[in-house]
Amino acid sequence: MPSFISGPIKITHVSGDGTVNFGDVLQIAPKSTLKTNTGSGGSNNGDFLQTNTFASFTNTNDPDVADSNTAANN
Repeated sequence: MPSFISGPIKITHVSGDGTVNFGDVLQIAPKSTLKTNTGSGGSNNGDFLQTNTFASFTNTNDPDVADSNTAANN
């Protein structure tokens, strides 16, 4: 189905591997992946944000060898 945009759109930044799609798509496959460990409320984006965090503990232990394999997508 085609997309009908009926309201305002705000895209402030799309990096080199980012994707913005309007309309029909069969499959969107990532070309690269990244894993980031942040605390509570550390990666919030948007207008007029308010976060209240008493304590934040982030477990960065990762026993996996490969989290997201994208070798076939390039």
